[in-house]
Amino acid sequence: MIFTFYKSMGYDIGASLVEEDMIELAGSLMKQAEEKVVKLVLPTDVVVAYKFAEDANTAVAAVDSISGDWRGLDIGPDTLDAFATEIGNANTIVRNGPMGVFEMEPFAVGTVRTAELLAEATAATARGATTIVGGGDSVAAVNQAGLGDKVSHISTGGGASLELLDEGLLVATT
Repeated sequence: MIFTFYKSMGYDIGASLVEEDMIELAGSLMKQAEEKVVKLVLPTDVVVAYKFAEDANTAVAAVDSISGDWRGLDIGPDTLDAFATEIGNANTIVRNGPMGVFEMEPFAVGTVRTAELLAEATAATARGATTIVGGGDSVAAVNQAGLGDKVSHISTGGGASLELLDEGLLVATT
């Protein structure tokens, strides 16, 4: 998803996955965030590889420096530090989606570490943040890290959870 935002900003994203039909929306969302003075925190660096494989050679690249056949497959160390700060200061955290290709060990670091940060934020005695994990891949990633019982709430309905937050409505069928 992040590469759709970067493509809307005019960045070369190499062979990274992008949702072409969402580029305009990504740009619009960034503009809305700016107008409403909402802090939108996007990764600043990513782990890249030449191929989508566990044995691929990897490197860390700034998000505006991905080119050619390189593809972003996880968030980088600077981004992890920034996310740790944001999570450490937040009282409510909603996570929808993994940070990278968590099914492959070389690209699971961001997903696992942010899951650990959510668990730490939930357990913090001083504030005990509310942490919500929504969506099948997110739930699978948090459970794979052994932390499913360390967050406040888990829902496999990621899209429905985001719609509830956005519109305040949740459609139920019987």
